[in-house]
Amino acid sequence: MAKKQVAEKELEAKTAELQGADARLTEKETIESEADSVSIEQIKSSLATPDQDFDWDADDKVFGNYNAEDRKKFEDMYTDTFNQITQGEIISGTVVSINNKDVVLNVGFKSDGLVSTSEFRDMPDLKIGDSVDVFVEAPEDANGQLILSRKRAKTQRSWETINAALDNDTIINGFVKSRTKGGLIVDIMGVEAFLPGSQIDIKPIRDYDVYVGKTMEFKVVKINHEFKNVVVSHKVLIEDDLESQKVEIVSKLEKGQVLEGTVKNITDFGVFIDLGGVDGLLHITDISWGRIEHPKEVLALDQKINVVVLDFDDEKKRIALGLKQLTPHPWENLDANLTVGSKVKGKIVTVADYGAFLEIIPGVEGLIHVSEMSWSQNLRSPQEFLKVGDEIEAEVLTLDRDERKMSLGIKQLTQDPWQNVAERYPIGSKHKAVVKNMTNFGVFVEIEEGIDGLIHISDLSWSKKINHPNEFTKVGDTLDVVVLELDVENRKLSLGHKQLEENPWDTFETIFTLDSIHQGTVVKVTDKGAVIALPYGVEGFVPTKHMAKEDGSVIKAEETNDFKIIEFNKDAKRIVVSHARIWEEAKAEAVAEERATKKKEAKAASTAVKKVKDSVEKSTLGDLSVLAQLKEQMEGEESKKKAK
Repeated sequence: MAKKQVAEKELEAKTAELQGADARLTEKETIESEADSVSIEQIKSSLATPDQDFDWDADDKVFGNYNAEDRKKFEDMYTDTFNQITQGEIISGTVVSINNKDVVLNVGFKSDGLVSTSEFRDMPDLKIGDSVDVFVEAPEDANGQLILSRKRAKTQRSWETINAALDNDTIINGFVKSRTKGGLIVDIMGVEAFLPGSQIDIKPIRDYDVYVGKTMEFKVVKINHEFKNVVVSHKVLIEDDLESQKVEIVSKLEKGQVLEGTVKNITDFGVFIDLGGVDGLLHITDISWGRIEHPKEVLALDQKINVVVLDFDDEKKRIALGLKQLTPHPWENLDANLTVGSKVKGKIVTVADYGAFLEIIPGVEGLIHVSEMSWSQNLRSPQEFLKVGDEIEAEVLTLDRDERKMSLGIKQLTQDPWQNVAERYPIGSKHKAVVKNMTNFGVFVEIEEGIDGLIHISDLSWSKKINHPNEFTKVGDTLDVVVLELDVENRKLSLGHKQLEENPWDTFETIFTLDSIHQGTVVKVTDKGAVIALPYGVEGFVPTKHMAKEDGSVIKAEETNDFKIIEFNKDAKRIVVSHARIWEEAKAEAVAEERATKKKEAKAASTAVKKVKDSVEKSTLGDLSVLAQLKEQMEGEESKKKAK
């Protein structure tokens, strides 16, 4: 009955509202709203006092005339009109409305879904009724709204397509969006993929920007599922097409065959030529008969040239090409009158450690060995004589037209200085020479260009003992020399420096006599002894055992003291001295002298005793007792002296 009372109150409220509305109508609106008045009356009649027999508790009972079975049937029919939607799945929806902000989609669910219009930028012609795939992010949000995303649906479909392309090795299309470091960014159905620069084409690409904005075919070569990275390649498509062409081209190759190709790449060691699907190598030595430093001096990228096939490998598909072989060899154009001894002119093209190459005509070179650059026996670096680009004249030393080899010389253009060396440098003549090189056994000097000689280490100084020539002179110094020996046939010249002075050892022999004592200074101490600087610039040697002082210490470096000559060898230029010998001999002499004195005193005492004995017989008894006491006293003193 409570429901009945509520219904009556609502009826009264609506009746009052309708009456108020009728009162506000103007006369002008009376005719125009006549139809409305009728409808209002009808409404009033329909809202009349409800039937007293109406069952207001019908909701709690079986609705209408449906039984439980019919009600279940109709509920199932109603439920079947809706799709079952699961979060994370991709479903198809129909566009029912489009505005500036959203696109409304009917997906057969209790409510329609909204998708931002920004996700349909790739579909400018989108219209009502179109069917699109969307991703279910959530069946409903806090407001009960279905959340859909076309972008995620598109991305997921793209990933499925990309993975299938990798698994099935199929070709997919992509749009090159932009350039990046090392390659290009490709859009494949909304997924960004990386195209490395090395995978764009079979030939090196110098300008990546020309591919930006193009739609191309690719193969997926790698997918990183963890980071969602995709790597694609366009090169493999080209290689697949060219592989069959390579097999066909290589099968038709023959040595000596001339082909047209395009310069594909230039390196330091040669040029790669594109022969129309297969590459061949044109080595730098096969580009020109003449010597070149780099292939780019002759060829340029994309240049079309004719080349000849020198060799090829069917298995590895390696092809060796030649360019210079298309022209005659320059040796065939060499002057037939050119023989050994002829003079030739040319330009230095290469300088090496062992010599230099002189180009007479393009493609014809001769070697000038370093030994043929100067008459000097002291070999020097070729760079001291020649440099690349020098234009010089040389003489042909050897010529082999079959082997295409030629050796040249430039020293032959000047007179051999050894031809009259005996006249200009007789034995005993004195000259000035420049130190060129030093060894352990002597010094090599140059008197003039081409005339070299050796000063043995023993011929450098009369007085100094030299262990190495660098103790006496250095490279570049000028020395006065005298010719000691001359061997014209073997081009050997023996020189001396000390022979310019008289042999001072003849004089030293009279000064540093055996047992003579001289003052000296220690200049160097070794394990075996020390070197002593003696007067007149002479050096002596004192063995370790002869360095001891009288107080037990040892003579040290830079100490000055007296030394005795214990050995003098003029031929070996050796003087051996001793400091210990001086004080040892002095001490021995003092001991000997003391012994002689004592011996003399003892002899005198013995004589006195004898005289006393002889006079005993003449002495009295009292005298004998006195003499006996004197004898005992003298014998006691003598015993003490002997004991001492």
